[in-house]
Amino acid sequence: MERNKILITGNEAIGEAAIIAGCRFYAGYPITPQNELTAYMSRRMSEEGGVFIQAESEIAAVNMVFGAATTGARAMTSSSSPGISLKQEGISYLAGCELPAVIVNIMRGGPGLGNISPAQGDYFQATKGGGHGDYHCIVLGPSTVQEAMDLTILAFDLADKYRTPTIILGDGMLGQMMEPIEKRKTQSKNRKMFDKSWALTGAKNRKPNIIRSLYLGEGVLEALNLRLQAKYQEIRKKEMRYEGLQLDDAQIVLSAYGSMARICKPVVLQLRKKGIKAGLIRPISLWPFPTEIFAKTAEKVKNFLVVEMSSGQMLEDVQLAVNGQAKIDFYGRMGGGIPEEEEIIKSVKVMIKKDA
Repeated sequence: MERNKILITGNEAIGEAAIIAGCRFYAGYPITPQNELTAYMSRRMSEEGGVFIQAESEIAAVNMVFGAATTGARAMTSSSSPGISLKQEGISYLAGCELPAVIVNIMRGGPGLGNISPAQGDYFQATKGGGHGDYHCIVLGPSTVQEAMDLTILAFDLADKYRTPTIILGDGMLGQMMEPIEKRKTQSKNRKMFDKSWALTGAKNRKPNIIRSLYLGEGVLEALNLRLQAKYQEIRKKEMRYEGLQLDDAQIVLSAYGSMARICKPVVLQLRKKGIKAGLIRPISLWPFPTEIFAKTAEKVKNFLVVEMSSGQMLEDVQLAVNGQAKIDFYGRMGGGIPEEEEIIKSVKVMIKKDA
């Protein structure tokens, strides 16, 4: 595959990845710190013969994506934390109708309007459903601009494969930073194709398809939910993703995702230089959460330190995965505060001292 290097922001990389993946419908509404993505799509969708709509609201945008998804089109919307909250009803409808779509959340500080600084306070919202009903979205957490591109392409494939909404969960730091990345030249004509015989494409030569999430007959909605849960179990079995660093001989393991993992990686190296055998587990799929690597690591490691730009949301999934087999401490900052390397190192030393 031909590749070339480009310098690009995380927001723009996500947009270009969507184009490469075959996205031809985008609807969004401006909000910082993801405006570059909306602006990028306004230009590139026109160049590629796709549809760009700046909707009148976030609610309108996600419902426009719903409409496009029913036709089988690869469709995407994006926003930041308060805007994603407004989209939750539409995301639940997408899940209930088993429609593939990609939703990008470039998180900012909250709650409420908060600020425009990076944060990770939307983890619960993304991984625990967010809207009403028993459903899940696949959630991917990139930590570099290159990964923002690669995981966005993957997100479209996973959405189509499982007929489910898929979320890219980034933050303002990742969205705004620029890095050189390898851009794939091979465009959507060579992408993997998925069966979409369910789509509403006109019933001239076939029986009509029906896409709905309203089921009033006795037991019909429960049957849909049982089918969804079976699908989620399949996703859990097949789509867990993570990165491990220095785990073979680690005595203390840090865990972080997204931008925080970028900060924790050099922390691990610094701790090693100080004689502390540290390692790192970086969840890439936030749902399904990579529980197996945590459970396996907890069999030989006594201490974990979870680092987040939140009050400790991923922390709960780590605790469930470790299941009491090791001690877990937490260091986090909220409202746009960004943990620094020295702060994390200090937390590790405090943990070691308590364990002595």
